[in-house]
Amino acid sequence: MRTKLFWSLAGGALLLVTGCENVKPWQRGTLADESMTDERNRANIALNEHVFFSREAATGGRGVAGGGCGCN
Repeated sequence: MRTKLFWSLAGGALLLVTGCENVKPWQRGTLADESMTDERNRANIALNEHVFFSREAATGGRGVAGGGCGCN
């Protein structure tokens, strides 16, 4: 019982210690940089999308058209 209470209090304390940071207007340019995205390699994304919608017989949801035959 004591161990469970200790870990509950420790977890609650960690949640209280963390916080959100307000982004200043002059810092938004840095956060909007291309290197901050998780999709940096456009050729790799296009290849993965093509393989996905060719195998699954569905489009990838990024505006690509075509069927599932892989012939486009």
